[in-house]
Amino acid sequence: MRKVLPVFCFLLALPLLVAGQTVSTQEWKAKLDHDLPLLGHRNWILIVDSAYPLQTSAGVETVETGAEELDVVRYVMGAIGNSIHVRPDIFMDAELPYVVEEDAPGTGAYREAIAKMFDGLDIQSEPHEKLIADVDQAGKLVHVLVLKTRLTLPYSSVFIRLNCKYWDDDAEERMRAKMGEPTPATAPASETAPVPSAQPTPPPVQQPATQPAAPAVTDETAPPGSPPSPPTTSPPPPQ
Repeated sequence: MRKVLPVFCFLLALPLLVAGQTVSTQEWKAKLDHDLPLLGHRNWILIVDSAYPLQTSAGVETVETGAEELDVVRYVMGAIGNSIHVRPDIFMDAELPYVVEEDAPGTGAYREAIAKMFDGLDIQSEPHEKLIADVDQAGKLVHVLVLKTRLTLPYSSVFIRLNCKYWDDDAEERMRAKMGEPTPATAPASETAPVPSAQPTPPPVQQPATQPAAPAVTDETAPPGSPPSPPTTSPPPPQ
């Protein structure tokens, strides 16, 4: 029984160990260096602030680095840049430019530092909740590595979706055109339809009903053989 109990406790804790773990600086770097050759198109690497949630999708793995966010971003971008197979598609929270220094001291300096680090790169902005939902959905199909940092600024996380380094978007589009298929990034027609206006459509203006013309009156007292009198109509009713 004494031998069974430790094994049982380990099995209970195993999901927590897989979902999230705390490692040293050298360990998280070794973790990234080990995983990066295995990752490819559609995998994600996230460098997130301290309050980023622990997600539960099966493919999402969270590692507590204990490091500063800018240091982790710098190392991850260097590792991706030195790889032969992947390039980064970078996303950040659309809320970040609207966070003011009075509410979150240090935000201005962070924005300047991250802008300098990503100088010349295309940064896409999406609402925070949408990015979390995208990562959750991706974690049901592919692996997502979340590197949690010590940063305590809101909406500061960096979301990196890996793309293929030796096959660019233009080549993909040309190939799909030859196949007669839309590129994967093309949204279906239902998603590209214009958004209806929030203003209600006014009801059609009711035209006033037209008064029916009075029936023609004929002279029934004219003697036989005389030409009929021209029909007369009642005058229109006063308006």
